[in-house]
Amino acid sequence: MKQQKRILVTGAGGFIGHHLVSRLKADGNWVRGVDIKYPEYQASAADEFEIHDLRKWDECLMATRGGIDQVFNLAADMGGIGYITANHADIARNNILINAHMLEASRQHEVKRFLFSSSACVYAQSKQKDADVAPLKEEDAFPAEPEPGYGWEKLYAEELCRYYYHDYKFETRIVRFHNVYGPLGTYDGGKEKAPAAMSRKVALASNPGEIEVWGDGEQTRSFMYVDDCVEGLIRIMASDCRDALNLGTDELVTINQLVDMVAEVAGKKINKRHNLTGPQGVRGRNSDNSRLRKELGWEPKMPLRQGLAITYPWIEQELRAHGRLPKKGVAEHVAVG
Repeated sequence: MKQQKRILVTGAGGFIGHHLVSRLKADGNWVRGVDIKYPEYQASAADEFEIHDLRKWDECLMATRGGIDQVFNLAADMGGIGYITANHADIARNNILINAHMLEASRQHEVKRFLFSSSACVYAQSKQKDADVAPLKEEDAFPAEPEPGYGWEKLYAEELCRYYYHDYKFETRIVRFHNVYGPLGTYDGGKEKAPAAMSRKVALASNPGEIEVWGDGEQTRSFMYVDDCVEGLIRIMASDCRDALNLGTDELVTINQLVDMVAEVAGKKINKRHNLTGPQGVRGRNSDNSRLRKELGWEPKMPLRQGLAITYPWIEQELRAHGRLPKKGVAEHVAVG
């Protein structure tokens, strides 16, 4: 019988953390979830869920107490491109405090293994200027030229994890997320990622209708479904790889193509109104999964179209439940022309 682990998930009130807690519990582990907020859409499956502000040292010590075997450190101040380009100081300060305190508190409490959730925002901006971008290899983070604020603090925390292994032999794992989406994720308010934002816009549009797209829509990204993300996190934690690993798909699409996929899932005819002054981020970004395949013998599998077919109905249902769309069976306004 597999021995039960005692696992701490920080950021457990957020999107990825909530899904991870559910999976870890389903696998038979004891789980403590910690966040500055409770999960928004459904109760946590954690054995214990505690509210802590992990920017504070004493609260990190509280979170890591009690013989914890593994820490998945997903807690972060983050959001979509609009949010992370407008809040460099707050994001950098908050996340540096969280990551430094969580590493040291975990070491002092003799946690066996610590996983840090980094981001593709650490990659050099000069290597992401073309929409038809070459997939980013892990070594492309150097020479360092990450995105301001969020990218810099993530890259620094990666280095801190390496220092902790070098100086203390504290076992750390580093994962670089590439655009995660799925049900139970933020879909409004400025912190949502592109798949959720486009799903919300399409759901609220008439049929036929029009939505705003930031930039010309030809900027490119790859997107990973949340179940693949959770599977990858568990595999990376269990691996022997201390180097940073990309965790994403290599299915590169333009934002215009993303909108078209969402519209197809919704069964709507949608025109795009491009806002060339809106924040766009880098021109192109894609994940090179060569090292992931080598280290794990696995990579994310869910095609974007299939994942959107699960995600869009959930967002539409949420909008109906909050009165922003008519209930099913009630006549909806249909634009003419």
